Amino acid sequence: MSTQHSIRAEKFLADKKQAEWHDETLWLVRAKRDRLSKQVPEWEKLRDAACAIKMYSNSHLAELLTEFEANAVKNGAIVHWAKDAEEYRTTVLDILRSKGVRHFIKSKSMLAEECELNPFLEANGIETVESDLGERILQLMHLAPSHIVLPAIHIKREQVGKLFEKEMGTEQGNFDPTYLTHAARKNLRQKFIHAEAAMTGANFAVASTGEIVVCTNEGNADMGTSQPKLQIAAFGLEKIVPDQESLGVFTRLLARSATGQPSTTYTSHYRKPREGGEFHIIIVDNGRTGILADAGHRKALNCLRCGACMNTCPVYRRSGGYSYTYFIPGPIGINLGMLKSPERYSDNVSACSLCMSCSNVCPAKVDLGEQIYLWRQQLDGFGKASKEKKLISKGLRYVMENKTFFNRALKLAPVANRMPRFLVYSSLNKWGKGRELPEFAKESFNQMWKNRKIQK
Repeated sequence: MSTQHSIRAEKFLADKKQAEWHDETLWLVRAKRDRLSKQVPEWEKLRDAACAIKMYSNSHLAELLTEFEANAVKNGAIVHWAKDAEEYRTTVLDILRSKGVRHFIKSKSMLAEECELNPFLEANGIETVESDLGERILQLMHLAPSHIVLPAIHIKREQVGKLFEKEMGTEQGNFDPTYLTHAARKNLRQKFIHAEAAMTGANFAVASTGEIVVCTNEGNADMGTSQPKLQIAAFGLEKIVPDQESLGVFTRLLARSATGQPSTTYTSHYRKPREGGEFHIIIVDNGRTGILADAGHRKALNCLRCGACMNTCPVYRRSGGYSYTYFIPGPIGINLGMLKSPERYSDNVSACSLCMSCSNVCPAKVDLGEQIYLWRQQLDGFGKASKEKKLISKGLRYVMENKTFFNRALKLAPVANRMPRFLVYSSLNKWGKGRELPEFAKESFNQMWKNRKIQK
């Protein structure tokens, strides 16, 4: 039985050159992460500290978020609380409408993607422009991100060139990345100038100071917030950190894990509104407190959204972001999707080799692979276990527990080596699709052991 993931992955792999490039490029990012992390002697101690701080913060949300709100209000910000995606969207719309905003500019926010903010605002008559280059390209193409840090990693520069010819009137056939970047900058500059309000997400929210911290490489968040007097920031409640000392732990880990940089080009701290302006901060739950109640999966809230698990995952690298049915792909997306709706996103659970590389690279020590394994054990309870796999497992169990059948199977196994290929690689052998079966040994280990004893 094919899952949605396997069907979509097959479509992605149809373009072999693009699939190979995707795999190699993301592995280079993983290799950069390894080089940078090895230059920090206390790297593993930082990971331990990040995990401990996250576990503390997530178990003290009430007091830390209350402290954040009090300090943010002292700074002059207006704090809102949203229990779910609908309340978050409505809050943003109400703020914009109260100031008569028609032109709105955003920097990248996975929370906005999660809550489907853009289409909601557009449907309500507000022009919403993504200012991050990758996000802007995808917005013009009407596509979703395929990676949480490198959203347009799957788009070739030739495609961008043709898109910009249509949308920005660039030179025909000019696919030079520098030229295209300048064209996008010129186009976006007008959007920045005419925007009546700007919005950012938040990588971190500091309880002790009431500030939010945004980490970018393009400076688009700073550009967006530099002109309009109305600024909105929104974050999921798990982004809270106790103080600036804790923040320092995460900023040392984030960029190294995400893109193999010592730090992002810009690390912006927002506390106060502009003179004569307003600064609104929206704290969003949208199921996060429910995750805290799940002992087996609550460490998913440790996630920094760095994308390191995607860069290292052999399945994600070779199947692409759009092969996953949840809006966040890769190992963290598998887990978050299951926490959102196991019945709807269970097909993604098969997209894992259980190599545990994701768990090993996660800067905040989210046990990603272990959580996926746990989800697999629960599939039958959700009514989502594969009937074919259940039947095969039942048959294998019978053989493994029956000495006579087990030894007979070992003896007969080498027969497969001489069988016609069309019989071995039939529709019944799904594992053999795209793989070569190993050659069975003529003599089993059991038989070798017995023969050695006889010879002695």
